[in-house]
Parts: sequence; C-alpha cells; structure tokens
Amino acid sequence: MGQTAHVSADVWTTAVSAVSLAAWLWLLLAQGFFWRTDVRLPPAAEPAQWPSVCVVVPARDEAAVLPASLPSLLAQDYPGRAEVFLVDDGSTDGTGELARELARRAAGLPLTVASPGEPPAGWTGKLWAVRHGMALARAREPEFLLLTDADIAHAPDSLRRLVAAAGPGGFDVVSQMARLRVESGWERLVVPAFVYFFAQLYPFRWIARRGRTAAAAGGCVLLRTRAAERARIPDAIRHAVIDDVALARAVKGGGGRVWLGLADRVDSVRPYPRLGDLWRMVSRSAYAQLRHQPLLLAGTVAGLVLVYLVPPLAVAVGAVTGDAATALLGGAAWLVMAGTYAPMLRYYRQPLWLAPLLPFTASLYLGMTVDSAVQHYRGRGAAWKGRTYARPDALPEAVPEEG
Repeated sequence: MGQTAHVSADVWTTAVSAVSLAAWLWLLLAQGFFWRTDVRLPPAAEPAQWPSVCVVVPARDEAAVLPASLPSLLAQDYPGRAEVFLVDDGSTDGTGELARELARRAAGLPLTVASPGEPPAGWTGKLWAVRHGMALARAREPEFLLLTDADIAHAPDSLRRLVAAAGPGGFDVVSQMARLRVESGWERLVVPAFVYFFAQLYPFRWIARRGRTAAAAGGCVLLRTRAAERARIPDAIRHAVIDDVALARAVKGGGGRVWLGLADRVDSVRPYPRLGDLWRMVSRSAYAQLRHQPLLLAGTVAGLVLVYLVPPLAVAVGAVTGDAATALLGGAAWLVMAGTYAPMLRYYRQPLWLAPLLPFTASLYLGMTVDSAVQHYRGRGAAWKGRTYARPDALPEAVPEEG
C-alpha cells in the first residue's frame, strides 16, 4: 500500500511538472510573443501640418516629483500649437503653486493650473481631474489630447514623435509604457516583472490589431479628440480604478484603433525604494483587475502557482527524491521562464542573473493579489492618496453635468 502511494505521488508530481512545462511552451509561442521588447514607437514621416494638442496632467500631492517632470512637458519641441493643463486634484502639499512657479521659471509651452474640487460619488479622483482638464481643453478645439501623469518625464521630442506615429497607422490612441525607475534592490526585483506580467496579460502585438485585446499605459496616452467624444471618455469609465485599460477598451469598442509599446524616452520619476511601497502600488488595484470576483482570484492564484512556483519546486522535489523526470521537466519549464524574462531585464538594463529569481518575484505578486482582495473585503481596497473607491456595481449611474 505504501509503495503504491509513493508511486502515485511520483506520477502526480511528474504530471504537474509536465503541465507546467506545457503552459510555458504555450506562453512562449502562442501568447503574442509577449516576452519580446521590440514593440517601440514606430518612426514616421512628419505631417505637412502639425495638429494642435492639449496636454492634461492630473496631479494630487505631487510636489516631490513635479520638478523632475513638469519642466520636461513645458520644454516640448513641438512644431504645432500645444499647451499644458495641470489639474490640481485637492493637493495639500502645494502642488498647484509649485506648478505655477515652475512655469514662471521655464520658457516653453503655456501652462494653466486649475482645480475641479472633490470628485462626486461614482468618480475616481484622477478621472474627475481628467474630465475637468479635457473640458478646459475643449475650448481650444485640439485634434489630440495627451493624458500624462504628474510623475512622467518626457524627452523634448516625445510629443512630436507620438503625434507623428498616430497619423500613418490611423491610431486613435498611441500609448507608451514609461520606463519605471529601477534603482533600489526591491525595484530591481519587482519592477521589470511588473511590466513583464502586464505584457503577458495584454500582448502588445495583439493590441494594435483589430481584435478584442485592448490596453494602454496611463502615464502616456495620446488620444484623438474625436475618438474620446465617440467613446464618451472619461464619463464612460468614470469609476475605473485601472483607467488606462478601461480607456483603451472604450475606444477600441467604439471602432477606434489602439497602439501600445515600450518607451525609450518617457520615464517615470516616482521612486518605490521599499518593498512596502511596491506592495501598495500593486495591491491597490490587483483585485480590481480581477473584477472583484472570488472565482477569478482563485483561478489566478492557481495559475501563478502552476506556472511560476511549480518549476523550482519540481526541481527541488526531483533532486530530493531522485525523480529525474520531475526534475528535468521542472528545470525545462524554469529555463523557458527565465529565457522569456531575460529581454525585459535587458530593457531595464538589469543583470540576467535576476531571471531565475522570477518565481520568488511571482510569489510576491501572488501575496499582493491576495492582500488586495483581503483589503477590498475589509473596505480598504483600491485606496490611493487618502481615497478609497467602491466596487463599480455599488456606484450610482448618474453622470453629473459640467458646471
């Protein structure tokens, strides 16, 4: 009886290891080549006449990062008409006054600083600020809107290249995933994996097609004004915590075209030096990504365990028990995993020895996801800068009129 149980356990561990390897082979070949990092802003011929652009920057308590980001927007080398609207979303650290002071010091694009007041029920603070900025911009009748976060620094030609790329492909959204800061040890361990996991969920190559996959990176979104009006942006997504993905889905659902890729000259200046900082950044929206569904949470946890944790566990179990088949299957899956992660590490200029540590990083993300659900059911989910947002199905449907 004991021998039979032992054999059954060996067969089970070998089978699970084989399933994990099969999952990795499928991800390698059939998930839009998500692991490649060559989806970058395509070079494009400059238009004969540059369209007008309004830049909308929602900002809440951003005085610490604004000196490294706002001047880069004001210094944009854009041949057409452009101006910047910074919407101060109830800051208590002098964000609005600092923005005005930075504009006085720098000669460049004109800056308007405004404040919409507290968001009404059913709106996230960021999208309420975006709505206010878009309303101010509407008077200028811009052809494009650049929605960019207050912690994003742009190279001088960023706006120029975004607008040029939108034309030839007929894109209504051109979004770049800003290169996040990677300086502390925890940032090196966690940040490249964040982008890697995002690309795994939303393969960039699929987004540019006319299929259902849609996503954007909220730090840098060039949005055609006509497409925004057609998709009722931001009113239609007013309660979305993951607003960038919701925006792309709304635009694509209305027949628009979306492009998303990695950035070379757009950078986040926000630091996440400690694990706690990164943990809060991920956990605040992880359960919202799963639409607050317990079954999706259970499936995600099981999937993370099978895909990321089984390979190293299989190697360890195989080595201890002498089960060569289990060890080889687990090792092969681990090797494919590390190989698909290596391009993202190179993009972030990080050493390749971090690639085999991806299972440990994945276990952290598993913990962040579960914690996000726990905080949600404790009434503290989707909390950010002093605000906690309710589940979408608990929100009112009325859309307030612009005053």
